[in-house]
Amino acid sequence: MDTQYSSHDSDEIEIDLREIFLVLMHFAWAIIISAIIVGTAAFSVSKFVITPIYESTTRIVILTKSTNETSITYSDMQLGTQLTKDYAELITSRYVVEQVIEKFQLDITYDNFVEKISVNTPSDTRIIDITMRDENPELAKQMVDELRSISAKRIEEVMDVDAVNVVDEGYVATEPSDPSVLKWTAIGVLLGGFMSVGVVLLRFLLDDTIKSSEDVEKYLNLSTLALIPIAVEEESRGGRKHHASKKNEEAHRAAIEAVLAEQNGENEETEEA
Repeated sequence: MDTQYSSHDSDEIEIDLREIFLVLMHFAWAIIISAIIVGTAAFSVSKFVITPIYESTTRIVILTKSTNETSITYSDMQLGTQLTKDYAELITSRYVVEQVIEKFQLDITYDNFVEKISVNTPSDTRIIDITMRDENPELAKQMVDELRSISAKRIEEVMDVDAVNVVDEGYVATEPSDPSVLKWTAIGVLLGGFMSVGVVLLRFLLDDTIKSSEDVEKYLNLSTLALIPIAVEEESRGGRKHHASKKNEEAHRAAIEAVLAEQNGENEETEEA
């Protein structure tokens, strides 16, 4: 069912949206400053507080008995791809991981060490990527190579494969993989901007005070008979208007109350007549 809106409603919606836009533009300086502050904080934390993590990756390919035959069927390829999941489980098995921990005399549990390892198998291939993460790039490279060597022997014993060949050895990373300083900074800028926009909009939506004759006509459906000008001063740079004194504000409220009282008196006289 189509919903039709009157021209009066559409005008009110446009005015509200315009007011919101003007309020955001008025406080654009605060939004920008907030975004810069939070972005700078996120940059500082990711750059100087969080310990960087380095990655080193080695790649292996597993040759099964059918690989050495003259003809390889599609089912053999499918089987080899499915078996890579089994190989991945063997690489992170307790038997393999505990040998690596003992080799480097690490003070770490099996579960915590496994969290440093990630094993990926690219689609439609029998190549396995083994990645090790650590705070020390040299140690990450040595551990991933040792993990590959021990797991290759384990796979040959358990899965009865012909060979596990090395495609790429581990490398010493020169740049940390985590945290991403650029990503953290971008998130900080966006978060700071959105938070300040939310605060500005919340203050605007909760502010139900009457500030002008237009507000009197809009919210009270009453016409104003007179206005008392309020002294304002222009700032040399910002161009923002401030109330000159609290007395002028009280005088403004008193004028509005007088107008309302006079209007109510006229309505009562009309009803008595």
